[in-house]
Amino acid sequence: MNRLFVVNKPIFRSSNGYMGYVKRKYNTKKVGFSGTLDPFATGCLIVATGQYTKLFQYLDKTPKSYRATLWLGANSPSLDIENVDSIQETEPFDQAQIEAALASLKGELTYYPPKYSAKKVGGRRAYELMREGKEVELKTITSTIYEIRLITYNHPFIHFEATVSEGTYIRSLGAMIADKLGVDATLSSLHRIHEGKFHFEDEKALNPFEHLAIPQNNYLGDETYLELGKKLSVEYFETKEDGTYLIETTNFYSILEINNGEVSYKLNRLEKPTAP
Repeated sequence: MNRLFVVNKPIFRSSNGYMGYVKRKYNTKKVGFSGTLDPFATGCLIVATGQYTKLFQYLDKTPKSYRATLWLGANSPSLDIENVDSIQETEPFDQAQIEAALASLKGELTYYPPKYSAKKVGGRRAYELMREGKEVELKTITSTIYEIRLITYNHPFIHFEATVSEGTYIRSLGAMIADKLGVDATLSSLHRIHEGKFHFEDEKALNPFEHLAIPQNNYLGDETYLELGKKLSVEYFETKEDGTYLIETTNFYSILEINNGEVSYKLNRLEKPTAP
């Protein structure tokens, strides 16, 4: 079964662990997801089954929007509610001060990702090393904060919403807000609203070829050559410029790359979606 859809991941379930439920529900063995959500986080998680698991890298998944709650006075080494080790009372802030702290983060940010993250260090996940008590050194990353706004402030909780580029760590964003205010804080809730045009719609089946971040090209030769994976000449393509393209034939879709006049297959004979 080939299917692309969005699930609403529940709280305190790992993204990978939740796939067991998806496999049972849809009676399929091959399931994948894109954009890991932390166990304490909920919301939009893009899932695919069958051949469509190969398409994640080509999907248009940005920008992403999140709704989060920052708990002032709480400290957690993982920057989330799962590992809170101390709580201190803090004096309430003026709302204008909080709004200014949020606004100062808009734009391009360079920062260190959380040490409790899925980033790999020497071939292993950073969070695995941290749980073993080993020191972790991560390289800085750069993200773009397109929008960030205060929803409500009910001391000691700041509820905010942010629209960001792919790969942004909202836990780190929360830590930066705390630094601006000069207090300890950690995220107590995190909900992903959407990824690009992907949002939760009761797990409705989606046409993946309407959600690709690559342009379509036309193959003008005998499409049997393409479907059989034979060597193709760039002269038979409508667009001959270098790039990665979606190609449609009568029965299938393919993803091909043109590079210096040479054509190579990235994915071939992807079945067309059937009507739900």
